[in-house]
Amino acid sequence: MATDTPLVIAVPSKGRLQENAAAFFARAGLELHRPGGARDYRGAIRGLPGVEVLFLSASEIVTQLASGAAHLGITGEDLVREQVLDADAAVEMLTPLGFGNANVVVAVPQAWIDVRTMADLDDVASDMRARHGERMRVATKYINLTRGFFAAHGLADYRIVESLGATEGAPASGSAEIVVDITTTGATLAANALKILDDGVMLRSWANLVAAMRADWGPTARAAVRTILTRIAAEEAARTTREVSALVPALDREALENLASRFSARLPFGPPAAGAPATLTCPTGQVFALVDALSAAGADHVGVRKLEYAFRRENTLAERLFRRLG
Repeated sequence: MATDTPLVIAVPSKGRLQENAAAFFARAGLELHRPGGARDYRGAIRGLPGVEVLFLSASEIVTQLASGAAHLGITGEDLVREQVLDADAAVEMLTPLGFGNANVVVAVPQAWIDVRTMADLDDVASDMRARHGERMRVATKYINLTRGFFAAHGLADYRIVESLGATEGAPASGSAEIVVDITTTGATLAANALKILDDGVMLRSWANLVAAMRADWGPTARAAVRTILTRIAAEEAARTTREVSALVPALDREALENLASRFSARLPFGPPAAGAPATLTCPTGQVFALVDALSAAGADHVGVRKLEYAFRRENTLAERLFRRLG
């Protein structure tokens, strides 16, 4: 049975991830506060009661989410998938945050010119086993992801060499033939004479806002998370939406509604009264097409503006979380 405990949010404690996490919350009007300064590992969200913030390492955040000691966390999907058994049951990936992007990939020596796919790699592994009685060595920190991905491709003749340092250097040092590593641009792999297999991207990972299904979701935690997710959704909606206003004397109600639907726009306040401007909200990518269509239909005084927040009755983030929680 859930107890009425505060909502616990685990965020990165330092570095670029910490800065990006703080900026993400700040955009939604949620200011992370560390009363004791940078050395303090506990904090709060200024002006929002019923919330505790933990500043932890990325690995510790995953541990807290897996056990249910934290309700929410910001961490990479790659770490969650690697460290949490049956991650889809233990957590809910609420939304990618647009930073901390990296791919988990299979990389082989560039000198292996005939090896481009996982099927080619399977041939190499089988040949190595048949000719030398040895299994191909794979250097990685991503043991569980590697096993799952290789099994899905039917590759079994290999053994994992757990990497404790710079994984990309393993083939050059002779400790492994290939690597499974995380990369953003592939430049470090290329500098170490490695190439990514054409079908060797295991996971495209971003920093995510993650919810723990095993946490105690009592009334205080639920109320706090609804407030937080409402603000996050409002900021995201505003960032991806523009408000368009125009005088549209030549368009009747049906024509205006049809025009709006062509560009995935909304009339949040309904069709305008006679002589009043129409207000539409439109995805940013459709703004100029909508403006051109309005102008072609005789609209005048067309204006476009950014929104700071766009609060809507429906909140897919909160709805998805509460649906999972029951």
